[in-house]
Amino acid sequence: MSKHAFVFPGQGSQFSGMGKNLYETNTLAKELFERANEILQFRISDVMFSGTDEQLKQTNVTQPAVFLHSVIAFKTLQAATPDMVAGHSLGEFSALVANNTLNFEDALKLVNIRANAMQKACEINPSTMAAVLALPDDKVEEICAAVQAETGEVVVAANYNCPGQLVISGSMKGIEVACERMKAAGAKRALVLPVGGAFHSPLMAPAKEELAAAIEATAFHTPSCPVYQNINAYPVSDPAVIKQNLIAQLTGAVRWTQSVQAMVADGATHFTECGPGKVLQGLVQKIYKEALADGVN
Repeated sequence: MSKHAFVFPGQGSQFSGMGKNLYETNTLAKELFERANEILQFRISDVMFSGTDEQLKQTNVTQPAVFLHSVIAFKTLQAATPDMVAGHSLGEFSALVANNTLNFEDALKLVNIRANAMQKACEINPSTMAAVLALPDDKVEEICAAVQAETGEVVVAANYNCPGQLVISGSMKGIEVACERMKAAGAKRALVLPVGGAFHSPLMAPAKEELAAAIEATAFHTPSCPVYQNINAYPVSDPAVIKQNLIAQLTGAVRWTQSVQAMVADGATHFTECGPGKVLQGLVQKIYKEALADGVN
């Protein structure tokens, strides 16, 4: 029997005007946006609907904004019953609301803590990320390991987005050296990304302690369907394991390619992306060409 997976995007999918249509046309959406404004103690809805790209790019705005758009888009669907869920990086929090592991308010508070902790970690360690195209994953991993060993700089594989597209993360110097090596090894591109820090790398360790304490203090419930978590791409239904994987995710890699492959192996044929943009729909179809991929935003 074919199964329906719901997937949720991460940071980078935001755009000015996101969620405005939902707010204006759906009573539940409007209530949830206003509840979020109260929890965050500023009108994030105003920034989402009419903020500049620069304002939306700040990690402490981007993360709650993408989370809100994603969860509200999901909640306004009629009779959405996922067989499985997954989220890309930040999107894992949206996925955990969709499968009832977390309630809306608790998840938003955790996302806000995560965003602010990551912002602080970025300020402690100037760092960045780069997209490497058309180089096998094992070659990228090998180059990262060699650069780390030779220079002492942090550089690791961070986002396994789809075959032939891997994002690396690390110190400014580590990424610079690694990009040159990737190009020399035959990468089509090794392009530094406009991000504020080395997400999903050991350089996020300062944020991990704060997020871990908040996650441990939050009630996680038994989910209505499994979540395929970034850190290992396994389906998980045990709230205690979900917590540990969510904490590990901050400094560990996002195994998106492997997560989609695992969902397909478990019967997923239809993937619905909830939230801003269409990035995950594109990645799903690159990983599994036969997938039916659509979106709700």
